Amino acid sequence: MTDNGRPKFTYLGHSTVLYEQADGRRVLIDPWVGGNPACPDDVDLGRVDAMLITHGHFDHIGDAVEIAKAHQPEIVVGTWEICAWLESQGVENCAGMNVGGSVDVLGARVTQVQAVHTSSIDGGESGTIDGGVATGFVIALPSGYTFYHAGDTALFLDMQLIADLYRPYLAFLPIGDRFTMDPRQAALACKYLQVREVVPIHWGTFDLLTGTPDGLRDELTSHGSRCQVVELAPGDTY
Repeated sequence: MTDNGRPKFTYLGHSTVLYEQADGRRVLIDPWVGGNPACPDDVDLGRVDAMLITHGHFDHIGDAVEIAKAHQPEIVVGTWEICAWLESQGVENCAGMNVGGSVDVLGARVTQVQAVHTSSIDGGESGTIDGGVATGFVIALPSGYTFYHAGDTALFLDMQLIADLYRPYLAFLPIGDRFTMDPRQAALACKYLQVREVVPIHWGTFDLLTGTPDGLRDELTSHGSRCQVVELAPGDTY
């Protein structure tokens, strides 16, 4: 576990994260930008060389088709079902996968891991479309730096296996409650994952999402945890 080679992370609000590798190539996780009320209006994605999509809900996939067609990423990763739908919408270079599998994304090893949540796609006039299962991603960069984006999830004990197998240094964890973990559960997730740093996501976008970074700090302190909360406002870069 090391923080050497950490990419440049830009938080775009809710669960959308853009990271830039040492070679300048950029990966967008959960592409919800234009319709995202937490995302700054003046955001400039620049280049998007790859996209990772954790599940099919609108607040994680909402701008995937538009961004893919505009930026022509080298690879778009999601469950087999999500990629099948994206291809039906004209998105190219999709790499469908499933939990436990790994793919190469711009030289990084990206492993799809479970999330305890649901997944469906709003098909408009076609109704609700099966999105497969909800997932998270463990990203191991060529530098050796490894991080975890949990997507939307409840707390689950097998987060300990993520620590054992992949040793992520940093985790992006939802803390909003109602649809995902709250700060209390997220603090325990940090313990299971053994991460040194945590970036809170999926909070504050809507009134129903009541968890806060301060709440997470308090819970981590109560556990005696040394995990540091990296609080990013939408548009901030770390």
